[in-house]
Amino acid sequence: MARYTGPTTKIARKFGEPIYGPDKVLQKKNYAPGQHGPSKRRGKKSVYGSQLLEKQKAKFTYGVLEKQFANLFKEAYRRPGITGEILLQLLEQRLDNVVFRMGIAPTRRAARQLITHKHITLNDEVVNIPSALVKPGDIIAVREKSKSLEVISSSLNTNTANKYSWLEFDKSEMAGKFLNIPERTEIPENIKEQLIVELYSK
Repeated sequence: MARYTGPTTKIARKFGEPIYGPDKVLQKKNYAPGQHGPSKRRGKKSVYGSQLLEKQKAKFTYGVLEKQFANLFKEAYRRPGITGEILLQLLEQRLDNVVFRMGIAPTRRAARQLITHKHITLNDEVVNIPSALVKPGDIIAVREKSKSLEVISSSLNTNTANKYSWLEFDKSEMAGKFLNIPERTEIPENIKEQLIVELYSK
């Protein structure tokens, strides 16, 4: 499975946001990486540059590579409604994102690993495809023999259950339900999706 495996703090510093979760280094060095990071004077960013940066931020935030992201945009464009909002909703419906949102894994990267190692079930079936799209009513759970995994129990102990209105999760059962597709106002990610739409519309 193709995925980004490079440094995460460096990418987070590039955007100036903790897109991979809390980061102690980012808190200390909240400026671009490189020896001239703190003092480098950057020229005014072009419209294209802003659009490209926003697309990259969305890709890195959700852990999606270029081809996957382009395919999701095509699907969002094909569906009736506001393309940018639908794109973010499709990203939120990815199984790895749902596992992360439920608190089963501390990061989306960890969620992908749990899924590919067959620790997660979708409607009582073992699924090893992180990009699988979850639909309203679907049940996501930790496989019975995987419930004792330290990474899962540790994540559940530090995460608040039912933090998101479109998800329902039972910590004791380590299982939850995807209730509905979230509205844009409910999605917490700081992404200007309209810039992404404008980039692909050129």
